[in-house]
Amino acid sequence: MRLWLIALSVVLVGCLPTLQAVDPNRVPSPNNWGPNNAPLEWWYVSGYLPDEGLAFHWALFKAYAPQNAQVGILNPALFFPGPYHASHIAVTDLRANKKLFEERFDFRFDRPWGDSLVQYPPLRLEQGDWSLVQEGNTYRLSAGPIQVRLTPLKPAVVHPPGYSGTPETGRMYYVSFTRMALEGVIAGKPVRGEAWMDHQWGDQIGAQGGDATALGALWDWFGLHLSNGVDLMLYRVKNSKGEVVQLAASATDPQGRVQELANLEMTPLESWTSPSGRSYTLSWQIEAEGLSLRLGPLRQDQELLTASTRVAYWEGPVAGSGTWQGQGVQAKGMGEFVAGPYNPPGNFWNPFPTQQR
Repeated sequence: MRLWLIALSVVLVGCLPTLQAVDPNRVPSPNNWGPNNAPLEWWYVSGYLPDEGLAFHWALFKAYAPQNAQVGILNPALFFPGPYHASHIAVTDLRANKKLFEERFDFRFDRPWGDSLVQYPPLRLEQGDWSLVQEGNTYRLSAGPIQVRLTPLKPAVVHPPGYSGTPETGRMYYVSFTRMALEGVIAGKPVRGEAWMDHQWGDQIGAQGGDATALGALWDWFGLHLSNGVDLMLYRVKNSKGEVVQLAASATDPQGRVQELANLEMTPLESWTSPSGRSYTLSWQIEAEGLSLRLGPLRQDQELLTASTRVAYWEGPVAGSGTWQGQGVQAKGMGEFVAGPYNPPGNFWNPFPTQQR
């Protein structure tokens, strides 16, 4: 029996996809919106709409089973080659002081065998009746209570140095539309405002040394719109011990030109402990070349505990004020702070190993 299993494994190895790690010497094209042959890939749209008192985010993840994981003498990736998909949506109603979170997981292949579709060009992402579809120069996001059209106000950019992460945590290529016009309906309310759209792909997989429960990376992230038309991306990556291993920041000016911000400091100020017992830093002092900013949450209880990606994270609207190049500015946008693994009772093995964006 053991010899039969080994022989079958050898045959199945030839069926595994060839997955590509991030090359730190290669800067991706800002027009790369996937899909890519990467162990993990995601697309993300978020926005804070102060006039309506609403915030939202949607994300779709595409992942392959960790190719170095073992269950006994077998590698699950041989029998579940993927790709597999998960989707998250969240809507925060600040006036009603409540949030809605829903998720989906497709433990099957791409269509026609599964319930998901990832195509480009043009970009078309679907999981069941949730979808993000490119229509010319615009994008239509339809996911439960989120029904909006998005139009880029600036070209897509690559965030310097082109990726997030380190050799220790793994890396993810990183491109964005940092400012998009938004209009449509969210939670039954007509909305108009601005949004942010990300695409990341790479080898920042949480499994370490074949252990699919180990965590490779944690992070604190902001996507911000300043009142002067500048957009800021702030990223603090930590290893599984909680040690900061990367700080990255970029500024996209009103004309769409992106630059790295030097001498970044992200100083935690105030933390909040969630009902699950996890601690999140929600208030921050940000300093960088030409930038001084204090940021805080608009609602504390924004923790999301996900069964599909098995991660606990805080995601919600933030705001603040400070200076840019010596001039006063207001900031608004979204923050995301990853706390670590979440293993719900009875959760079966899946190919999203304790991490996400």
